[in-house]
Amino acid sequence: MENFTLTTPSLLFPAVSLLLLAYTNRFLTLATIIRNLNDRFHESEDKNLLAQIDNLRYRVYLIRNMQIFGVSSLLLCVVSMFALFAGWQSGGVWSFGAALLLMMISLAISLRELMVSVGALDLLLTTLESHE
Repeated sequence: MENFTLTTPSLLFPAVSLLLLAYTNRFLTLATIIRNLNDRFHESEDKNLLAQIDNLRYRVYLIRNMQIFGVSSLLLCVVSMFALFAGWQSGGVWSFGAALLLMMISLAISLRELMVSVGALDLLLTTLESHE
């Protein structure tokens, strides 16, 4: 714990910022796709679109959880830096440890969302191949 300084939690700030930006971009892309599918459904009332929309709903929930855990991680990094600044070494170490744990959870959820996304694309490609 002797080498744990105020700069240690600050190392996580750039990574968290980039991850949150990537998560936001995923969310915005999904929102656009959902709006387009909604419009297509109202035009054709194709039941296959409902299954795609359900998959996208699940992915939106995953992205929401990724963002919640990522933001919580960033918040605990700030708490850690504040604790270290105030001279509370053990509080800074524990809050930074919790921030790292929350970031790992966020990354695990991100991995799950990626797997769901690839599964949906694979299903779509299989459907396209069957129409040939």
